[in-house]
Amino acid sequence: EHEDTDLLLQEQLEKQNYGAAAEDGTRCPSVSVSRISPTKRDCLVVAVLCFGNLINFIDWFIVPGILLDIQKYFGLSDGETGLLQTVFTLCYMLAAPIFGYLGDCYNRKIILGAGIFFWSGVTLGSSFITESHYRIFVLSRGLVGIGSASYSTIAPTIIADLFEEGKRTTVLSIFYIFIPVGSGCGYILAAGVAESTGDWHWAFRVTPCMGGLALLLLILLVPHRIQRRTAAHRALSISGTVRREMPDEMPDVHRTAKTTWCQDVGSLAQNCSFVCSSLGLTAMAFVTGALGVWMPLFLYRAQVVQGIVPPCLQESCNSSNSLIFGGITIGTGILGIIAGAEAARRLRKINNKADPLICATSMFISALCLYIALMVAQTNILSTFIFIALGELFLSVNWAVVTDILLYVVAPRRQSTAIALQILVSHLLGDAGSPYLIGIISNAVQAGNVPSLQWSFRSMQYSFVTCAFVGVLGGAFFLLTSFYIEEDREEAQR
Repeated sequence: EHEDTDLLLQEQLEKQNYGAAAEDGTRCPSVSVSRISPTKRDCLVVAVLCFGNLINFIDWFIVPGILLDIQKYFGLSDGETGLLQTVFTLCYMLAAPIFGYLGDCYNRKIILGAGIFFWSGVTLGSSFITESHYRIFVLSRGLVGIGSASYSTIAPTIIADLFEEGKRTTVLSIFYIFIPVGSGCGYILAAGVAESTGDWHWAFRVTPCMGGLALLLLILLVPHRIQRRTAAHRALSISGTVRREMPDEMPDVHRTAKTTWCQDVGSLAQNCSFVCSSLGLTAMAFVTGALGVWMPLFLYRAQVVQGIVPPCLQESCNSSNSLIFGGITIGTGILGIIAGAEAARRLRKINNKADPLICATSMFISALCLYIALMVAQTNILSTFIFIALGELFLSVNWAVVTDILLYVVAPRRQSTAIALQILVSHLLGDAGSPYLIGIISNAVQAGNVPSLQWSFRSMQYSFVTCAFVGVLGGAFFLLTSFYIEEDREEAQR
């Protein structure tokens, strides 16, 4: 009965879609997908979105996976090396609000497709840059960040349109599992291709092929028109009734988003749960950004100090730490996101504040584990790997939970804008600056001491202590979120 109702709703709401519909009434080529059952259609859409998210984060972490080779190839200091990921993230975050606005106004499928095509093409082009053109390489990373912003901003809102709150948490968990999986695969793919070919440039020629496949799947399997989930739609779904005049009564999303965007931003700034949880996410982004870029290099320097591996003097450097760290990222990411979603699902039944409390607890534990990992790195590399894995595990617990907090404390009409603003803030104050900041601190420590392998390691160790402090700060913001979340959730429902 529910599926029949959805089919009737889809038929009645055909004019209301991801963006501006064609006014001439012509049907798009992918409309045949909409003729299958809504459940199967939604599964196909989610599968395509997850595959795109996988490729998106593989591209994010190709550079950290072969950071030692790139640093040696261009002759970079730690500060200049960190600038690569900082430029990427800055462009990503600055583009996110633009795509958030476009996602609320125009066809989301077209924006997603254009983003995939753009970042895949730029990634391929960057593989042909020579050592004398470091600035062009930096520029290419910034352009890839712009393409990635289109995907990360819009894809979660499509999932929010397709699923009610109960199922949405599960589906978002599946979607966000591909953040750590893609990140880990980025390390593994980059290190594996560089080692097998003897040339790190080939690592940038694999994901464009995957991006082409994702674009083809998007065109063929994702319907051009799927109704946005609005309050009226939810009410009709619950009652199981459809009225003929409903399309005319539904709000004009295109016009509303244009005329009230500034008011929406002001309203979000007054939403305490949204603001505090976004600051908590910012702390998460700061820590994950620094770890993602520098941890393989830190582990390499720790092993050099312990005499486990020799210094890199040959043409292609040892990338085994990237392979191990990539595996840790995949395993802890999957386990952490599943554990976080399941804990949230169970604890919500007994505590309405469960989500922010879960996030706060995991941040505090993660900060402690990372601090211990830094302290034992010089003497016991195995213990370092164990505590890094635990730190990443508890960080990963929060990914789907934080997004779900946003989706139920913000009204559906404002969700694309809210996600875009959250991306802007979390990256501006988080992982946009943390890789560069860690590199700058490392440079400063090395400059104040006699150059040596020992101080090369210690400079990175001292820099990473900043991450433990920021992790504790993030836990405090999530704890503060718990004081406001019930009131803001009720307001969003109204």
